[in-house]
Amino acid sequence: MAAHEILAATNAVVTLDVALPGTVWPWLVTVNMWAKSIGTGVIFMLFMLLKRYPDQVGKLRFPTIVASIIFIHIFLLFTLADLHQPLRMWHIFFYPHITSAITVGAWMATAFVGLLFLLAFLSFVKKDNVAFDKTLPWVVALAIPVTLYTAGLMSQCTARELWQMPTESAQMIFAALLSGSAFMLLLGGGKLNWDAQKSLANILAISAFMSFVLYMSEYVFGPMKAEEVAAVLEYIKGDGPYTSMFWIGQWVAYLLPMLLIVMSRVSKSESILKLAAILALAGLWVVKHVWLMIPQLLPMS
Repeated sequence: MAAHEILAATNAVVTLDVALPGTVWPWLVTVNMWAKSIGTGVIFMLFMLLKRYPDQVGKLRFPTIVASIIFIHIFLLFTLADLHQPLRMWHIFFYPHITSAITVGAWMATAFVGLLFLLAFLSFVKKDNVAFDKTLPWVVALAIPVTLYTAGLMSQCTARELWQMPTESAQMIFAALLSGSAFMLLLGGGKLNWDAQKSLANILAISAFMSFVLYMSEYVFGPMKAEEVAAVLEYIKGDGPYTSMFWIGQWVAYLLPMLLIVMSRVSKSESILKLAAILALAGLWVVKHVWLMIPQLLPMS
């Protein structure tokens, strides 16, 4: 062995030789995903309302953009708080690794925030609805990968078979549609006519139904996919530590809102719609938290 090779070997530094104990992604990441779903979802709903009910969105442009800015910044704040070296976050932009989902996501989120502030300027300062409406489709196009990026990040986690890209992508999209429609029902209830509110309620109900189907599919058929998935799902079955929280989340986020929306269509009650929206938003946090935590409880050895 050459002298320089011996020197390199003796100067080797071991930085980590044991598995990380406990959960790496805590409740901070749950808030991250929940807030991001609302921040992108309200943009989807504003675009839908603009296309179907253009006469109804006059007073909703600026409040919707403000809501999106607030929740996207909550998403970014909790992302930063969860980083092990938050003061080095600028490395993402100056020393990027384009194969990393978090790097690509940071770039897209930055561009998304920039366009949101442009929309806020156009609606509040310039009061130029024509320019606003022409810019909004570009913001919607960028909102799609922003809301999907977490699915890419989770799917990159090794030995976490439950977090598969196809199903996680669908869950992220449905979460954005569910939370966006729910928040818009609360934000614009008094400013929208019954037809517009029914359209938002239909999106909420369909998103809740499809999300519930996805989770039940994983719950029933997931164990057939891999032994690791079967072991993970034991945490939400029987006497598992997250069984109660899982089913509370499913009922509050999906089943009860669907039932309430059916009741609201019969009685034409805006109050029932608002209750469905509140339950959907609260339940979504619970659902996201359970699905984030249970794969991390399984020992890797």
